[in-house]
Amino acid sequence: MADNSRRENLITKYVLKDKHTIESEMSFFDHLEELRWHLIRSVIAISVFTGIAFSYKEVIFDKVILGPKNTDFWTYRKMCEVASKYNIPDFCVNKINFVIMNTELAGQFMIHLTSSILVGLALAFPYFIWELWRFIKPALADKERKYANGLIFFTSLLFGLGVLFGYFIIVPLTINFLGSYTVSAEIINQISLDSYLSTVGTLSLGCGLTFELPIVIYFLSKIGLVTPKFLRSNRRFAVVLILLVSAFITPSPDMMTQTIVSIPLFILFEISILVSAGVARNRAKKEAEFYNS
Repeated sequence: MADNSRRENLITKYVLKDKHTIESEMSFFDHLEELRWHLIRSVIAISVFTGIAFSYKEVIFDKVILGPKNTDFWTYRKMCEVASKYNIPDFCVNKINFVIMNTELAGQFMIHLTSSILVGLALAFPYFIWELWRFIKPALADKERKYANGLIFFTSLLFGLGVLFGYFIIVPLTINFLGSYTVSAEIINQISLDSYLSTVGTLSLGCGLTFELPIVIYFLSKIGLVTPKFLRSNRRFAVVLILLVSAFITPSPDMMTQTIVSIPLFILFEISILVSAGVARNRAKKEAEFYNS
């Protein structure tokens, strides 16, 4: 009887252990299934915006993508106004001396499709962030959820501002300089459509991601990899790095152009310091409450 009882206890123990393991695995696969549906909805959103962009070919190409190539573009008009007001005629853009060409049979169709996907990615970015938030929301505490709601808004806002800054500032300055640059009057600039689209898309979306610096600093500060003291003590190195980045993304040797590009980056860095300081204050407050309780 004792042996039978012992055997039954062992069987019950293993069954409960297996049950716990199965439940854990099911929970893990449930999370994977949930993530899959969030990704599927994000892809659907990107596809919808891509389809809309694809159907408005004239607007996307003539007004948006090819806009920085035309001298009546908003940025060039403002530059001419500044040139006229401060008597710096070289700052005004009156001519962009290059021709865009297509050399492949399916080139224009593929560029049409690629540009539509890029527009779809940019427009669906806020929705993708929202889906990501919905996935991680159950794992957060109530106070963390409160902060995260604002984080989603600022993530989308910074990305949008970055894309606009890249499109209206970085792209036209880069196109004007590189498209008009010549080593000999005998050489005519004929830029491929693929190269032109790559420049516009990379600079615009790249600036959008660069403007997420305060968000990145926020998470790095949350996990303790970055502190406001570290950022302040390395400010001089950050200034040098920002100037190098500005010189790299604006090939023009004009100091005014590089200054225009570097100012928002300086502002983002200072905002990042404030964000990191806020995280540090909250951590110190929580530690004080813990030790005083």
